[in-house]
Amino acid sequence: MSYTGPDFDPPPQRRPRRGPLTVGLAALVCGGLLGWGVYAATGGTDDKGAQAEGSPSAAPRTPSPAASSPEGGGASPSPGDEGSPASRTPSASAPAAGGPLKGKVVVIDPGHNPTNVEHTAEINRQVDVGTHRKECDTTGTSTNDGYAEAEFTLDVAHRMRAVLEKQGATVKLTQDGDRPFGPCVDERARIGNAAKADAVVSIHADGSGAGNRGFHVILPGSVNAGEADTRAIVAPSRELGERIAGNFVRVTGSAPSNYTGGGTGLVTRKDLGGLNLSTVPKVFIECGNMRDSKDAALLTSGAWRQKAAQGISEGIVSFLRG
Repeated sequence: MSYTGPDFDPPPQRRPRRGPLTVGLAALVCGGLLGWGVYAATGGTDDKGAQAEGSPSAAPRTPSPAASSPEGGGASPSPGDEGSPASRTPSASAPAAGGPLKGKVVVIDPGHNPTNVEHTAEINRQVDVGTHRKECDTTGTSTNDGYAEAEFTLDVAHRMRAVLEKQGATVKLTQDGDRPFGPCVDERARIGNAAKADAVVSIHADGSGAGNRGFHVILPGSVNAGEADTRAIVAPSRELGERIAGNFVRVTGSAPSNYTGGGTGLVTRKDLGGLNLSTVPKVFIECGNMRDSKDAALLTSGAWRQKAAQGISEGIVSFLRG
């Protein structure tokens, strides 16, 4: 996701009953932050421009099938990718008969849409996000070689769906490459709300400058304006975000962002419609920076995308099991 983020809040503080994130210390916080501090030591503490939901990216390109990924990437993983789930119809969910997440509903929100670039007038339409008005959606960013963020997010969403359904969850996607553009950011929030989701995760990849590396999880700030009222979901969303962050570090080996979040991998924002309008626990994750060559090498790897999907999913499982 590409943005110059207004209204950044300081990295969220943990509740008193939890220990702080400590550089160099492998933290275990409610089973969610395994191995965290080891990687926090690799990240810087200065906040530069980060990337997210609302503004156009730096010259995103429409990837050709050959340019999507070394492993064939995009919405349909190649047969050689480790753990590649089978392609299914939009929003189809076939949860396991049992499993620890039986009865739980998870909504996965693959950021942007591969064909947004063909519908610029529609996605530039302004929508109300509570605190202000902003674009319906954006094209997202891409790697320098043309692998689109929208292809990345849909691929990771498919992999997550397969992992979570094996745990018994009912999984819904906000879009599955089944619509010409969008949905708009306000509709993405409404989809999670209407599903009465137990957890919603919006998948993205950043478009920051070269040298900016690592992932970060975006948490909703406390907002009460217009149609937006996040006060009831701030605490559970923070819990969800912490558990995802810890498991993402553990499974992928990726470090928290070195350019936002002060080395914690956690950022609070009040300007994103997908968070502002949510009434259920929800976070965004920027899995890496597509404009950095080292991060791009990970993001375009099918094997790494499988790890990313596994790490995010294990964070969701940890959150839902308590």
